[in-house]
Amino acid sequence: MTEPEITPELIAAHGLKPDEYERLLGIIGRVPSFTELGIFSAMWNEHCSYKSSKKWLRTLPTTGPQVICGPGENAGVVDIGDGQAVIFKMESHNHPSYIEPHQGAATGVGGILRDVFTMGARPIAAMNALSFGMPDHPKTAHLVKGVVEGVGSYGNAFGVPTVGGEVRFHRSYNGNCLVNAFAAGLADTDAIFYSAASGVGMPVVYLGAKTGRDGVGGATMASAEFDDTIEEKRPTVQVGDPFTEKRLLEACLELMASGAVISIQDMGAAGLTCSAVEMGDKGGLGIKLVLDHVPQRERNMTAYEMMLSESQERMLMVLKPEKEAEARAIFVKWDLDFAIVGETIPEDRFLILHGNEVVADLPLSKLSSSAPEYDRPWVETPPAQPLGDVPAIDPIAALEALIGSPNYAHKAWVWEQYDSMVMADTVRNPGMGAGVVRVHGTQKMLAFTSDVTPRYVRANPFEGGKQAVAEAYRNLTAVGALPLATTDNLNFGNPEKPEIMGQFVGAIKGIGAAVAALDIPIVSGNVSLYNETDGKGILPTPTIGAVGILMSAEDLISGLPQADDLAVVIGETRGHLGQSALLAEAFGIEAGDAPHVDLDAEKAHGTFLRAQRKSLRAATDLGDGGLALAAFEMAEAAGLGIALASDNIATLFGEDQARYLVAVAPEDWPGLQEAATAAGVPLSKAGTFGGETLRLGAAEKPMTVLSALYRSAFAKAVAS
Repeated sequence: MTEPEITPELIAAHGLKPDEYERLLGIIGRVPSFTELGIFSAMWNEHCSYKSSKKWLRTLPTTGPQVICGPGENAGVVDIGDGQAVIFKMESHNHPSYIEPHQGAATGVGGILRDVFTMGARPIAAMNALSFGMPDHPKTAHLVKGVVEGVGSYGNAFGVPTVGGEVRFHRSYNGNCLVNAFAAGLADTDAIFYSAASGVGMPVVYLGAKTGRDGVGGATMASAEFDDTIEEKRPTVQVGDPFTEKRLLEACLELMASGAVISIQDMGAAGLTCSAVEMGDKGGLGIKLVLDHVPQRERNMTAYEMMLSESQERMLMVLKPEKEAEARAIFVKWDLDFAIVGETIPEDRFLILHGNEVVADLPLSKLSSSAPEYDRPWVETPPAQPLGDVPAIDPIAALEALIGSPNYAHKAWVWEQYDSMVMADTVRNPGMGAGVVRVHGTQKMLAFTSDVTPRYVRANPFEGGKQAVAEAYRNLTAVGALPLATTDNLNFGNPEKPEIMGQFVGAIKGIGAAVAALDIPIVSGNVSLYNETDGKGILPTPTIGAVGILMSAEDLISGLPQADDLAVVIGETRGHLGQSALLAEAFGIEAGDAPHVDLDAEKAHGTFLRAQRKSLRAATDLGDGGLALAAFEMAEAAGLGIALASDNIATLFGEDQARYLVAVAPEDWPGLQEAATAAGVPLSKAGTFGGETLRLGAAEKPMTVLSALYRSAFAKAVAS
């Protein structure tokens, strides 16, 4: 087959700028082959090289006594005691999910699960954070249905419980939805597997499913804005098979237990190219591949297609040669491909042969370490204008505006499509704050949450970045968990626009300050840029996934309020309404500043709540919608009414940070007050649970009416 001529148009189609192509020529000293151009394009695109974000990612706190392995591997590794570790990461599959929602979301789940089990961990929990356009946009219902089905079908069939997540709607996502997938697994601390190759002449082994043409160029597509050619990009979306992935999991864990594995890497973005280059580069070795040995499910595949295919359910491994027969037998048993496709070599070369011809011969280290790295110009987000007068509204009508919107309505329509109980260790289902899963065979439990408020980040990237971390910290604390560590999924628009890069820089600074103050370092993550369509960017959405630990069931706060319990607020209420959910949903106003986040108060109030857990019947953090929304949700879940003393809109719906709502039995109230005074923590009685109505000051409405609205609004909004 004749290779196409390397033209400026072809170079541009591969996402390489003219100066980047000149850099490529300087490295290899000649015009690249078509396959070599594809390899450079894959390794140097934004999705794989982080060329716009590396400078700022290096500033994030990533270490701590609990951290075994921080960013740079497939997933982060955190010690949970007793020789065990939790391994977790969050990653985006945004562009593929907009083009082909079911497969895009499904393969996003598959990819993040592989990131976890390629390190030797058995997955125990999944989450997803989903951002869609307005419900009345012509594509939204189709996207919601396809994405939720894709997440559910893959996770359910694979057999991992989905225990939490988020769903939001905003016009900024009309042309670019976000699908952020999280997975966590358990491993023994002495049986963690890394990706750095070692040893010369070691066999490089292809494992799993066969290679097809699906997903060719997917990483490059994910590093570009959308325009009116979007439908032409459908072939770049991968196709997943969760049953094959389940077999791959079992085969890999069995293989790892056999002692045959030197290093292992999943084939995700840029497939065979990225996995081989990363293994070689981390080990300071070269890699030789013979593509004729790659298992293929389509005829007449070219070297270019094989190197850039993103077919799913595949791994690459460096194997101990003496273990080849044993390793092969394991994969034959699981009905998966096992093929020696190359070897490690001492030279700094990425040598690719196909049909007895050299189709690529490149300096391997330059593909990774010499990728362009940019210090992009950025401008600080200007300070928000003061909010001004807030329109008058009846407090009950204000609450109805929230619970009747798809952003704050009950999300059972979504999470009931996910199996949250598979593996039989789920303690706390989605829909009630952080998800909680038992560490099988021990007294311990792990809690998981995912959080960000994009409106805050747009108004004030620094405070918004802090707030995303603080809310994750509070969600874990509210179930009684000690927060351990975080992962980030940084979704932004085009970094070549200084104002967008300024949002990114501000958010990173805020995230860094918060994870340092709250002792929850970032141990893994993902950056997704160019989330724009026709020049219109998304809201900056730096999603924070967080993990916490409970040492026993006694630490868990999972009850519901009972009649006559007191509704008590931990923290100070000032009535901050800037960028609030109330203004957005009731009036379509997104104005004012984000709330300030006092990190010292966050830590003090979280520490106090965990210390007083035995005095608390139930707990939730106060975030979007403030006291009124949290009190309604807590009462509604318990089948009770709630009476709050105040009818002041700012008091009820303000979104001041470092606050929790707790349900306290009357007899426990004096002791809690005494403890709060001793700790210097603000504490106030806001109302009482019980009865059959919701009362806000003198305003009142039956809970049955409000509950019916709350539980039906989401399905109505996204009905096709």
